[in-house]
Amino acid sequence: MAHNHSSRPRLSPSSYEEDIQQVLAPRLAHFAAVARHEHVTRAAHELGVPQSTLSRAMVRLEEDLGVALFARRGRTVALTPAGRTFLTTVDRALAEVERAADSVRADADPATGKVAFGFLHTMGSETVPGLLRAFRADHPRVRFQLVQNYGEAMIERLRAGDLDLCLTSPVPDAPDLVARRLDEQRLRLVVPDDHRLATRKRVRLAEAADEAFVTLEPGYGLRRITDDLCAEAGFKPRVAFEGEEAETLRGLVAAGLGVALLPPPAVARPGVRELTVTAPRAVREIGLAWLDGHPDTPPVAAFKRFLLSRRGHLLPE
Repeated sequence: MAHNHSSRPRLSPSSYEEDIQQVLAPRLAHFAAVARHEHVTRAAHELGVPQSTLSRAMVRLEEDLGVALFARRGRTVALTPAGRTFLTTVDRALAEVERAADSVRADADPATGKVAFGFLHTMGSETVPGLLRAFRADHPRVRFQLVQNYGEAMIERLRAGDLDLCLTSPVPDAPDLVARRLDEQRLRLVVPDDHRLATRKRVRLAEAADEAFVTLEPGYGLRRITDDLCAEAGFKPRVAFEGEEAETLRGLVAAGLGVALLPPPAVARPGVRELTVTAPRAVREIGLAWLDGHPDTPPVAAFKRFLLSRRGHLLPE
């Protein structure tokens, strides 16, 4: 094949990233095939492209790099030292691309693919294990990448593409998200077992207006719900402690540090009493959220259908 360096511009350092994608990347597999066969015609036959097209592509590659990759000997070619160096890196790059392709194909496999699923801390001990157990009865080989976090952090990871789906509260309302309400969970006023309200079964939240509260940190959905319910009851809670785990808050209530609005525990904790709040209506909505317009792989679609089918009975009795 004729080899004539023209005045075509070489790759410029200032635009290297754009050039490497637009100029070099599409030609790497062609270069590797020619290097492997040391014959343009045989490489063209393997690749299913015209010999003349492949020959011109190799000339352009050399011109763009500004380096001779091949020594021409009639119909055959041999790698120059620069060509051998380039081939070593190209082989590694192509192998990495193949591994990436295998990985995404595996993640999308209907039977053995992966679901990246986020959920609230308070749903980790009972609700989510029960959901996964039920789903895996029919999809035993689907893999899960699980993330346990508070609501706003999960929404950020959803937007970043780190999660496919998340169970969160409150149910988000944003134009870039799709959210479906699945269930609601009653919140209880948790007090120490020697508290003045401990003998009661039901209480109005306003009766706790003078109490110190232990709450989750700002940014947690349950903290926002607590603040809103207290405001509806006519007061702003006096916060004694801000934490990250509901069960930590229960322990601090048992120690007498304050009271808390919390969902029911998976296992009853000694040292506290859990009172039904009659006014205002103290509940939190649990919803499923995903990124709008984001295509689902088959395993994600199957798990989404399963979760949506649990509407109204998502939570354990």
